[in-house]
Amino acid sequence: MVSDAPADEGSKQRKRPPRRRLALSNAAAGFLAVKMLKLARHLRRPPLADFFGFCMRNLGLFVPEHHIGRANLAAAFPEKSPAEIDSILAGVWDNLARVAAELAHLDRIRFLDDRGPAAADVIYDQVTLGRVADIRRDGRANLAFTAHLANWEIAALAAPFFKLDSAVLYRRPNLRAVDEAVIKMRAGCMGTLIPAGPFAPVRLASALERGTHVGLLVDQYYVRGVDVTFFGRTCKANPLIAQLARHFESPIRGLRVVRLPDRHRFTVEITEPIPPARGADGRIDLQGTMQAITSVVEGWVREHPEQWLWLHRRWR
Repeated sequence: MVSDAPADEGSKQRKRPPRRRLALSNAAAGFLAVKMLKLARHLRRPPLADFFGFCMRNLGLFVPEHHIGRANLAAAFPEKSPAEIDSILAGVWDNLARVAAELAHLDRIRFLDDRGPAAADVIYDQVTLGRVADIRRDGRANLAFTAHLANWEIAALAAPFFKLDSAVLYRRPNLRAVDEAVIKMRAGCMGTLIPAGPFAPVRLASALERGTHVGLLVDQYYVRGVDVTFFGRTCKANPLIAQLARHFESPIRGLRVVRLPDRHRFTVEITEPIPPARGADGRIDLQGTMQAITSVVEGWVREHPEQWLWLHRRWR
């Protein structure tokens, strides 16, 4: 039988997977991913993370993002040798793999309490504890920014642990089944979860109006963002946190997570309020404030470059 469709149109139809096939493929991938998450919860976190880290330190070399990471590191640290760049990049893959292994255990991560540091997965110092007390005394809702450092998911666990009402902006996983599983896992240990999307700014603003502290990741490329300088190069930053600060005059603080040398434990740190840049009219300047925030993030990354996600295209 000869088709009535032109040859080029027919070839396009053959290349494009039918919607039902794509839906089935996504459902199967989601099912397997959820099963793997459940399996991971039955395994001890430290050896699982060690195994994942070992695998990705070796397999990451063959992933396309490896070349992106190498180019980013070479541009950011022109003074470093190729061997030093390779060492940092191996650490990046190791850290990312550990984040994946730790995802299944997020609700079991233990913060330092009266049982002492030996029983804690996350520790903090008296300076950070004092700043938490300042936040409580001040009574205003704070805007907290963090970056893709160490296991950045742990930053969202800090506010509930310190008994601070919080809302966190997050990006949904592409697979619905994985999204539902992760939400269920996060629900008991994080604050209100607000998915990124067109209604997210309104929901975040409503949270601030209620006196809820709001947390956002600020180190990703945003096509409609403002220009900032990061490691000497211009890139785009989402000005949402500065826009919210301008509207509510909320204090802006940094919240970072650092992976400790044993690679299984972490420390969390909260900064003093970051002074926003202001224009001649006294209003918060979006670009200047995002540059101030970006400079703080750059300082964090310079301290622990192997713990940041160099594998995405931050500069375009």
